[in-house]
Amino acid sequence: MLDLIIKPSFYELLSRFSALVIPILLKLRTLQGKEDFLRKNERKGFTNLTRPNGVLVWIHASSVGEALGALPLINNLSENKNLTILVTTGTVTSALILEDRLPKTTIHQYVPLDYIGAVKRFLNHWKPDIALWIESELWPNLILQTAKRDIPMVLVNARISDRSVERWSKIPLLSKPILRAFTLILAQTSADKEKLISLGAQNVRITGNIKFDSSKLPVDDSSLEKLQLEISNRPCWLAASTHPGEENIVAKAHKTIASKHPTVLTILCPRHPSRGSELVSYLKTLNLKVAQRSQQDPITTDTDIYLADTLGELGLFYRLSPIAFIGGSLVPMHGHNPIEAAQLGCAIISGPDMRNFYDADTTLSESLAMIKVNDEIELSAAVDNWLSNESDRANAEQAATKCLSLLTGALDKTLVELEPILNQQLGVRKK
Repeated sequence: MLDLIIKPSFYELLSRFSALVIPILLKLRTLQGKEDFLRKNERKGFTNLTRPNGVLVWIHASSVGEALGALPLINNLSENKNLTILVTTGTVTSALILEDRLPKTTIHQYVPLDYIGAVKRFLNHWKPDIALWIESELWPNLILQTAKRDIPMVLVNARISDRSVERWSKIPLLSKPILRAFTLILAQTSADKEKLISLGAQNVRITGNIKFDSSKLPVDDSSLEKLQLEISNRPCWLAASTHPGEENIVAKAHKTIASKHPTVLTILCPRHPSRGSELVSYLKTLNLKVAQRSQQDPITTDTDIYLADTLGELGLFYRLSPIAFIGGSLVPMHGHNPIEAAQLGCAIISGPDMRNFYDADTTLSESLAMIKVNDEIELSAAVDNWLSNESDRANAEQAATKCLSLLTGALDKTLVELEPILNQQLGVRKK
């Protein structure tokens, strides 16, 4: 029954009613720190900025991972002086990180909430000439209203999970028009292409994952030098981008590792730094001595865990540790980008769930650049092995470096596909 009811007109009507509670929703989210108080009106489609003249390319990336993954594309397009780049994201964290990473000529706005009033205000003001959507966040009103204005849209770096396929397949009268609104869809893998086509997508091509073409994560050299002096010659490993359910595994693994390597330092970098205080309290219940970066605690000789609860410093922590565990993989979060660790010379460990990075996971695992573990026992054994056997670790680091050449190249393929659309819009503007 739902498959016959939920279609664009029904969704639009539903969103009109939901608009009545938007002010309350924004107020609550602002109090929770989930919205930017000074810029919350952008979520309603308002802005204080003037639209620049000329061709405007609108790039939408939902949150931190998608935004950072899109940086190679954003940086490349920003070099074209005939284009203005507008980037939208939906989270406070993504805005804070992009503030230091985006080219100076690029404009950032929060994406409007998906109700008609906000969407129309946004589109009426910015009048994008091209819209590039990154990965998989599909807002029906925003996409369909953009298509109604004959604005070419491309879904770049497209991927879709099995769960999303199952959900969208139940409402084909909505999902098919959304996917067919895109002029072109550039999928990460052949599996993504097949799943998108099964939902009704057309003109789907495979270009790979542009996240793998990103530059090395940045680092503040003075911070790196300071922490290297504090760590000195202690053995060290990193648990990066961890989620609830993984920190207890990391903490238990640390205790096991410390029985063989008494001076070992574990750097724990949670995916969401706001959980820092909560994690300090938990780790202290295990009688672990914690230094908290957000509080500027120094690493001392008796520090067990260095809690890296800050934003935008993952490049620092990868450079400090020769061994990196990739979080989101021992819990059902489908993993995070292992290429960032490979680029910085780490030997890599992950849990079994790396579905978000299937190609990198397969390539790194098959080349023995990345070890798979299932629990704290296997995690501690993997770290212990690489701390004890430098030659084994060096082999894994070298294998990871070799894998990079096999996984990169998606940016060039993406730019080739976008070029005709960009040139067409530039030609239209000149007329």
